[in-house]
Amino acid sequence: MAKFEFPQQTAFYKGKVRDVYSIQQNWLVMVASNRISAFDVILPAPIPYKGQVLNQVAAYMLNATKDICPNWLVKTPAPNVAIGKRCEPFKIEMVVRGNLTGHAWRTYNSGKRILCGVTMPEGMKENDFFPSPIITPSTKADAGHDEDISKEEIIAQGIATPEDWAILEKYALQLFDRGKQIAAKRGLILVDTKYEFGKLGNEIYLMDEVHTPDSSRYFYAEGFEARQSTGERQKQLSKEFVREWLIANNFMGKEGQTVPEMTPDWIQTISKRYIELYEQIIGEPFTPEDWTEEQTFEATSAALKELL
Repeated sequence: MAKFEFPQQTAFYKGKVRDVYSIQQNWLVMVASNRISAFDVILPAPIPYKGQVLNQVAAYMLNATKDICPNWLVKTPAPNVAIGKRCEPFKIEMVVRGNLTGHAWRTYNSGKRILCGVTMPEGMKENDFFPSPIITPSTKADAGHDEDISKEEIIAQGIATPEDWAILEKYALQLFDRGKQIAAKRGLILVDTKYEFGKLGNEIYLMDEVHTPDSSRYFYAEGFEARQSTGERQKQLSKEFVREWLIANNFMGKEGQTVPEMTPDWIQTISKRYIELYEQIIGEPFTPEDWTEEQTFEATSAALKELL
């Protein structure tokens, strides 16, 4: 994907999935690429339409939750582009978990019962619901792996004040509850997700993406209890199937490991799963939009001129 030069651009940052452009001091342009990452490693092949899916699901969810807390989004001028307010980010991800799945399950299955300072109940099976959702934050690493961190460590290290933490916690749980309500209407269970927040002045804003397949895990609600009772694997919509494929091929992002070959068929399978999640969660058919880089640049530049 090309690196753009927008009017009054002051900085550029290439993330794992998004290219982020700072415009003056007040605005950000986020371009969602078709890159895909797992275990904090960018995989070698792009996934068709993934950037469009992520950007449009995030915009839908940001609009559906803006009554809970302010968020950064102002415009979506192109299928894979979002423009919004530039905030000073908290260096943590607020991970909310409704079910014992993924990293939480791997921790639990190893015999540990405390994750990020939160005690998990005895006698749980993989994918069981927690009595109530738990927050298990992680540090936001500029490079390498994110690390688990507790509420107490966040406050002790000055990453957030006790007052800010109380707001972050409240927003994260309210957003998760709204996400579960939206998912339930579509026959899905929002299993876990992560939120990123920042400050603009003294106000806390929700940033980045929300309830997308990259930041969230969904199970199909139909048959969930039956699958739990028989120990069958849950049917899910998320990026977890990519992680599972990597694990099965002996890759977990550790030193000396090699990313397995991504065949054209496998790349198309991943693309179809992203589109499936879009259609399931939004409830409308996905319309692929093949914009050229020139079209994307022109539409984004025009939108910026209206703001500047």
